[in-house]
Parts: sequence; structure tokens; C-alpha cells
Amino acid sequence: MIGTLLNWWAWTETVLCVIVGTPIVALVYAFTAPFDKGRYAAGRAFRLVAVCATRINGLWSFRVRGRLADPRRPYVVVANHESYADVFLISFFPWEMKWLSKDTMFKIPCMGWMMQMAGDIRLVRGDRDSTINAIAQCRDRLAKRVSVMIFPEGTRSRTQEMLPFKDGAFRLAIEAQAPVLPIAVAGTRNAMAKGTFKFLRARALAQVLEPIDTVGMTLNDIPNLKAMTRERIEAGRRALAAELGISMLTSELAEPAGV
Repeated sequence: MIGTLLNWWAWTETVLCVIVGTPIVALVYAFTAPFDKGRYAAGRAFRLVAVCATRINGLWSFRVRGRLADPRRPYVVVANHESYADVFLISFFPWEMKWLSKDTMFKIPCMGWMMQMAGDIRLVRGDRDSTINAIAQCRDRLAKRVSVMIFPEGTRSRTQEMLPFKDGAFRLAIEAQAPVLPIAVAGTRNAMAKGTFKFLRARALAQVLEPIDTVGMTLNDIPNLKAMTRERIEAGRRALAAELGISMLTSELAEPAGV
């Protein structure tokens, strides 16, 4: 009963934060858009809506570690993907990133409007033209000195094992000669029940790992870059899981691609 009430409260306050946050993000966008071509300010305002919702929901204790010496140096940021709560957790980092997100997220009232104002990037899965356009949008954000955030697994893993990394983020980094910034995430899998949107009690950590320079790399280096990044994230997330007391053993089946 208490769990159900807390879940309802978490949903209620999250929706209220989104509703209240929408006009605030709109004001920031309106005042800064003429000179902030990368929509850095509007994006930060949007991420802070997620931070506020997390801080007051009463169920999640989220922390992040690591800062950037220059938050306006553009990175291709990649992280392992455990649940929808990853978005809330990663929003705690004190710099702006534009998120590559599936198109259905942009259709959610208020949430989708803020994503558009923030300059996030829409992707229709399985649509070649959408993929080409999304990559062009990612290059545009990097050129405007704003980092791009991509989950290289493409979707959430439903086991403790990461899904195979796709090439897209690493191709983008090499073509733009932008460094890859790995982030390890642990604990968010327990923040939302698998296959549902139910909020659960959870502690989660995200940590910035050593960036990987891509200067001088060619497309032939994609496999090595991908493997190096995956190795760092794997080691990082296991260390965080151990700190949180989370077992990495599981026998569940992985979520099908495209979900």
C-alpha cells in the first residue's frame, strides 16, 4: 500500500514538474535563442526540470561524479542503458548535452515541446532518412560546441549484461574528430520496474570516465574505438555496482531490439 502511494506521488510530482517547467523552459528559450544557437541555456533549463523531479519524488537517491574542465568542449557522450531512469540520473551532470531520442518521446505533450526547445535530436528507428537527418543534427550540435548524448546499445538491456554497441556514435565521433566521453551508470535498473513505468526505491550512481581522443582515427578504427569504450564502461559500471551492493548476476532474457 505504501509503495503504491509513493509510486502515485512520484508520478504526480513528476507530471507537475513537467507542466510547471514547460513555460520556464519556453521563457529561457525565447530570451536566449537569438544569440544561443546551440540552445545551451534552454537545454540546461530542461535538464534541471528532471533534476527537480528526481529530488522531490522521495524514492530515488541519485548521485553523479565527475566534471569537465571545459563544459563547452563538444564530446560524443556514451553510456550504458539500464532503464528510463537513466535520463533523470545523467541530467544531474552540470553541463549540457543534446540527447538522441526516439521520436515517440517528442510526441508527449510538454515533455516533447521542451525537448524541441532544448534542441534534442529526433530519431525514427528503422527509417533511413531519419537516421541520416539525425546524424546531421548531431554534427550540427557538435559544431555549435554542445556535446551529444547517445546510448550505443540502442535500447535498454533487461539483464545485467550490456547489449552490443552499435557503430553510430563512434562513426560520428571519428567523422567529427570529437572525443568520446564514456559514462558508467549503475542502480537505475532498480529505479523502475522492468516492462513498466512503476517507480521503485533505488540508489544510483553515474560516473564520468576517461575520455578517448579520436584525432587521427579513421572509420577503420570504429571496432577498436567501440571495444575500448565498452571496456571502460563495463569496468566502471561494475565498480559502481559493487559500491552500491548490487549483484551483477542474472538469468533474465534481454529485451528485444527496437523496444
